[in-house]
Amino acid sequence: MAGVRLESRERAVGFTFQVLGELKVFGGQGTVPVTAGRQQVILAALLLESGRLQNRDHLIRLLWAEDPPETARTQVQICVSRMRKTLAAAGVEATIETRPPGYVLQIDDAALDLNVFRRTVGEAAALGGEGRTAEAAALLRAAVGLWCGPCLNGIPSDELARIAEHIDEERLAATESFIELELALGRHHQLTAEIARLVGENPLRERFRGQLMLALYRSGRQAEALESFRQGRTLLMDELGLQPGEDLRRLEQAVLTEDPSLRLVPTAGTHLRGTEPVPDESAMDPGPDAAADEGVRIPARAAVPRQLPVDTADFVGHQQLVAEVEGVLTDTSRVRAPGIVVVTGRSGIGKSTFAARVAHRLAESHFPDGQLYCQLRGGRADPVDPREILGRFLRALGLPGPAIPDSLEERGEIYRSMLAARRILVVLDDAVGEEQIFPLLPGGHSCGVLVTTRARLTALPGAHRVTLDILDEQGSLELIGNVVGADRVGGEPEAARALAAAVGGLPLALRIIAARLAARPHWPLASMVQRLADERRRLDELTHGEMTVRASLALTYDGLAERDRTLLRLLSLTKGSTFPSWIGGALLDVPDAYPYPSDLMESLVDVQMLDVAGVDATGELRYGFHDIIRLFARDRLAVESDETERRAATRRVGGAWLALVGEAQRRILGTRYIDGPAVRWNPPADHVGTVLGRPLEWLDTELENLSLTVESLAQGGEDGYAWELAVNLAPFYEARGYLDHWARTHRKALTAVRRSGNLLGQAALLASLGSLHLNRRNLPEARRSLTTAVGLFEELGHTKGLGLCRRDLGLLERLAGHDTAAMDLFERAERDFGDEDPWARASVLVQRAVILLRRGDVSRVEAELDEALEIWRDLGYLGGQARVLQRAGQMHLYRGQPADARKALVEGLSMVRDDGDVIGEGYILHDLGRVHVRLGELTEAASYFARSLSVREDILDQAGAASVRVDLADLSLLGDDTAKAGGLLTDALEVFGRLGMAEEEGRAAGLLARMTGDGAAEGR
Repeated sequence: MAGVRLESRERAVGFTFQVLGELKVFGGQGTVPVTAGRQQVILAALLLESGRLQNRDHLIRLLWAEDPPETARTQVQICVSRMRKTLAAAGVEATIETRPPGYVLQIDDAALDLNVFRRTVGEAAALGGEGRTAEAAALLRAAVGLWCGPCLNGIPSDELARIAEHIDEERLAATESFIELELALGRHHQLTAEIARLVGENPLRERFRGQLMLALYRSGRQAEALESFRQGRTLLMDELGLQPGEDLRRLEQAVLTEDPSLRLVPTAGTHLRGTEPVPDESAMDPGPDAAADEGVRIPARAAVPRQLPVDTADFVGHQQLVAEVEGVLTDTSRVRAPGIVVVTGRSGIGKSTFAARVAHRLAESHFPDGQLYCQLRGGRADPVDPREILGRFLRALGLPGPAIPDSLEERGEIYRSMLAARRILVVLDDAVGEEQIFPLLPGGHSCGVLVTTRARLTALPGAHRVTLDILDEQGSLELIGNVVGADRVGGEPEAARALAAAVGGLPLALRIIAARLAARPHWPLASMVQRLADERRRLDELTHGEMTVRASLALTYDGLAERDRTLLRLLSLTKGSTFPSWIGGALLDVPDAYPYPSDLMESLVDVQMLDVAGVDATGELRYGFHDIIRLFARDRLAVESDETERRAATRRVGGAWLALVGEAQRRILGTRYIDGPAVRWNPPADHVGTVLGRPLEWLDTELENLSLTVESLAQGGEDGYAWELAVNLAPFYEARGYLDHWARTHRKALTAVRRSGNLLGQAALLASLGSLHLNRRNLPEARRSLTTAVGLFEELGHTKGLGLCRRDLGLLERLAGHDTAAMDLFERAERDFGDEDPWARASVLVQRAVILLRRGDVSRVEAELDEALEIWRDLGYLGGQARVLQRAGQMHLYRGQPADARKALVEGLSMVRDDGDVIGEGYILHDLGRVHVRLGELTEAASYFARSLSVREDILDQAGAASVRVDLADLSLLGDDTAKAGGLLTDALEVFGRLGMAEEEGRAAGLLARMTGDGAAEGR
């Protein structure tokens, strides 16, 4: 069929939208994130009815069933608006039109995999009717191959899930049809194992069983065919109390009597028919990971990371080495250890390019469970800590930030457990030494590891080593021809060979020279030979390694315009592995010089002094240096730029990051943190709007740059910029669970402000570190930091800083059970904030409501929560609104109003799911379970508790999971299931005792004592 060409189960080439499996959207640069639950539901509904009107009320029912919030219509409008922006930013060709009373999604018919599937099945039916059986069977197999799992797998809508189940029936019917065709083609021997698997997955589906019986009989396995019938009849009687259908019984009799009609007879045509299908569970989770036996709890659904850098189209040479490395990585004879390949060679030889080529060739065929990649910065003074890399990898594998432990050893244990029995390729680019690599090695034999390094690593056990050498003359000429055109090389063969010899076959130098020639088509190749000859003295003096590359880079650098040379030098001040396009404008102080910020970068890209690293999640072009070019640019910076120019550029970049982080903070939280005197530099307003259209995704993308910028500013004497950027990033570090980044940036900035005597910076950083210690439940350190910060803020007369510290000290006292002291601190914080900071005031109101509810002052709780909700609604802060709704649900439950509690909690649950807040989801599911207990709906309560327990176990929240187990135990006692209750309470008590949670331990012990009648248990 035209237009269908499968690359893998992941997606078909040309599709934009996938519903045959998990809902996915593919843009020009890969998967487009649609993670919010409501957006998934609305997009799925529009896709299933693309080109047809979807009533807004129908969408509301899909989202909230029969209990929508008052703001439902507005929330649907917001979701649609965000989806339009997401699709447009990713360059997806789709239009969501507003047509009262709803919306219409306009897409090309072939953009949706379901449409292509149905069209292919129809074409196959036509071919079968014409007697073209083999073609029909192949087409049907291709159609079924489009599926990546159950339709809309995991969609958070019960009604859509029911619709998806009907679509799944089409997959099974198509499978039955191609098996029928292939049986008619005499392929019974090849089909037997496949049909047996389908029968095992769909044991009540009689057509599959009949096809298995026929395949077995035609393969000379009559007894097994009859045994399959017997098993099916027994299952039908046990499960449904029914006998097999007439067709299956007739087939059993024919097999028994060896009826000649069962023999294979070629036919002129084959009719495709369907039967009553059952849901396909072939793509369901296989169950707990084998690694769970080691005691490590990992998420039930691990993510599939696709982190490889872009492959290079003009890769040449090393074909024998490519085959050698692929052979090692795909060797199936290994039974204990992963295949490890170490690629070594001098700078600029193409190690990273070689690794990318090999990795892309093997990614889908041999490592379908994912590819992890990291640039280890071995050639720089600050190579990446393997502990940090493990944190990144665990996030990529689906482990939430708060669940990632602090120590290298614990991270390594979870990492190896998550990779056990999975086929994942790990690419470690530019490693500095074995000590950096060892913690990143998987433990299972099914994975592969590809390492590139300048060093000769000899201590990696079992590693296969290859060394890349310079390109020979043929490879060099091929590379030049790929860039400048084969006709130019063929027209000047002697000059082309002289060029290859002049740069010693070094791929990086060849690419640079060829790029200059490609940019100047009027230059003969001989003219470049003459230029290289003029530089021969320098090439002779720089005799090895990167020095040869420097000379080649100098040739290109000298040919740049003055502005481009300045930009190249100043770009070396950046610290991240990639950087956004707007940063060029900040470095040169030209915010509005071009319509598109990327225009400043493109002249450097043209001569390969700068690389395009891809497009990030916000649709922003990203750029990066090769390490050697970065080093060259730094050398030029030291020689050609004075201290004044360097410091001014550094401050502008710091000011630009501050401006963008402040705007992101305003868009998400509706407020700002403590500001200092650092001068902001504002990128173009249109560009800011585009980049920060999804501020949390933008912050995730720029995490490395932001954190490294703080550290660089601190080390470079710009402590004023360093502390402001650090403390304004703290709310995002907290929201995303980036506690390591929070700690590291603040320690570096605190050292800088103490060195300079900056009291405001010290106070702000200590206050923020106090919040970090609270998050880690290190209450003594939190108290020390916050108390010191209070003294500094008092000395400075900084009321907002005092309010923030007193609010957090109040939380500390509440956690310690000192409610009176906490209330005093909350009230003082409220006075500090006054009317100038409503966001901060709302945070105090919510914290204070917890204590007021414990005291039974329900009317005041209600008033304070109403005020907090109004504030956060005005500011547009979804996270705060969800927090208030959770507290409101608890309040209604306290007042004996479970129906009102359920309404508030369900709305809060929808918000945290839209916000991707897994932690909040676990809390609210737990509270909903308690609501249903109060309503007497114990089955529903058990379901909510089980879902909360699953969420909390997935994020390794031991305390939260133990708390849910106590409520599950209480529920089990209501059903007189004392054995189950006892097991749950025993598990919970072990956790509470280990974590020192006295109040929770007392409740669990009381339940156990009540169950056993043992007064001593309550005192434990």
